[in-house]
Amino acid sequence: MADSHSHIAVEAPKAPPRTTVVLALVVAIVVVATAAGAAAVWPTDYSFRGSVPAQFEGYSWEYATVVGAADAQGTMTAVLDGAPATDARTMFVDVGLNKAPAVGDHVVVLEDDSGSLIFSDFVRGSPMLWLFVIYVLLVLAVARWRGLGALVGLLLAFGIVIFFTVPSLVGGYSPLLVGLVTGSGALPVLLYLAHGVSARTTTAYLGTIAGLGVTGLVGWWAVGASHLTGVWSDEGTSLLYYLRNATPPGLVLCGVILAGLGILNDVTVTQASAVWELWGAKPHASRRELFSRGMRIGRDHIASTVYTIAFAYVGAALPTIVLVSLYDSSVSRTLTGEDIAEEIVRTLVGSIGLVLAVPLTTLIAAFVVKSEVADGGAAHGTPVTVDAPNIRTATAPEAR
Repeated sequence: MADSHSHIAVEAPKAPPRTTVVLALVVAIVVVATAAGAAAVWPTDYSFRGSVPAQFEGYSWEYATVVGAADAQGTMTAVLDGAPATDARTMFVDVGLNKAPAVGDHVVVLEDDSGSLIFSDFVRGSPMLWLFVIYVLLVLAVARWRGLGALVGLLLAFGIVIFFTVPSLVGGYSPLLVGLVTGSGALPVLLYLAHGVSARTTTAYLGTIAGLGVTGLVGWWAVGASHLTGVWSDEGTSLLYYLRNATPPGLVLCGVILAGLGILNDVTVTQASAVWELWGAKPHASRRELFSRGMRIGRDHIASTVYTIAFAYVGAALPTIVLVSLYDSSVSRTLTGEDIAEEIVRTLVGSIGLVLAVPLTTLIAAFVVKSEVADGGAAHGTPVTVDAPNIRTATAPEAR
């Protein structure tokens, strides 16, 4: 018997020049189209910010701490922030509130000209800040640099929504175009910061763009065909009153497009990674085999994400569902009422884009990864030397 300890050179795959050029060209086309769309709907008027007064005549918003318990009439005492502890004021609380403040709670109040206070809401900044800090620390601890990239990308994506999407919608531009431009503009920021610049990330990006386009077109048809007005809620009614150019149905459409962007991105990244791993395990597999094997994984992913996205919407709309269930109405009438129909349409549209993005991404990935092999992708890799484990060999036992 003999022991051997050897070094094996393993090539780290890297996209060859031709594949890189083709992917870069396709991405450039998408970026140029996105830039052209952004130029067409770029907001020029930001005067809407702060145009709705938050103050009521004779009242002002203040922060206070509750110092005295409520009596039978719902009257409590509170001290305004910055005031001496002896300067306790009368604070009126709606006795019908499900959650009334307790002594020691930090609250938001309306102060009238007479100095009396009216309870409005709780101050939630501290627990929300702690949740955010814990979330960030966990992401960084588990995902490390990729987690940091994802957090930075998320921050930039929210900046796109706040400084581009909202002003464009309020300005009355096409909600379909605004939604598509927002999604296609945020995607490269989210993907490349989180996953790095590579052929695999670009494959996921192109698959997500395809799914986003399907979601936008189907959503545009569905919102119009379903006659969703977006004014069934208090928020929709208020927007109808305050908005000058945008329409609530347009906001519904743009919301439908953006709602499924995150989970769509998750699916495409997973599919691209799956095909790359399949190729790594079996480099000589054909495109057809990579696609079929990748779709086996994709089908499981579709099955799980379909009910994931459905329950995400159910959780968000649960108070509405509970309220509607109290009405003496038929199941058909309940499901087709706008308050429930909007959530159903949003779920179905997002799921359609999600389902179609899986085969599209898998197909793109199979072509890209095999192009690397055809162009000699392994030869373009960087040699990595690893230690192979000790291999013990022995001669075959003699026949007895």
